[in-house]
Amino acid sequence: MTAAALRARLSRPLPLLLALLALTYGVAAVGGLAAADAEDVYAALERPGWAPPGWLFGPVWTVLYASIAVAAWLVVRRGRADGRRPALTLWAVQLLLNLAWTPLFFAAGQYGLALVDICLLLVSVALTVAAFRRVYRPAAWLLLPYLLWVAYAAALNWSIWLLNR
Repeated sequence: MTAAALRARLSRPLPLLLALLALTYGVAAVGGLAAADAEDVYAALERPGWAPPGWLFGPVWTVLYASIAVAAWLVVRRGRADGRRPALTLWAVQLLLNLAWTPLFFAAGQYGLALVDICLLLVSVALTVAAFRRVYRPAAWLLLPYLLWVAYAAALNWSIWLLNR
């Protein structure tokens, strides 16, 4: 398929949304494959009293990944063209950092490196929210729960790193 044909196909709303959903849920699937025994690992860790139960992560991330995809879709479909490219570049960076965290934390047991990654993720999500706000405000609003969850997850990662050194 040529680049022009791909652009034409993605210019239609539904295929673009489906592609973005597939990309974000693909990140989730790769993370899931890298940490097949994540629930057992999480249960075996020393955790702070405010840590959520392991079963909560799946439903929360399912909703967050949908909002991440829909926010990008809104930026592409309705956003101002002048800020779209930098906003989507930041979106891609945060998605890559998101992808890296699960294998670092669960598969490799590298809680310190995972903490560095999630701190970078937190900054990149905040920058993405700011960039999306300039391009299309509703897209930025969709990312706020993700930003809050990543901040919470960063604090949890930090606590787990301290408790399990």
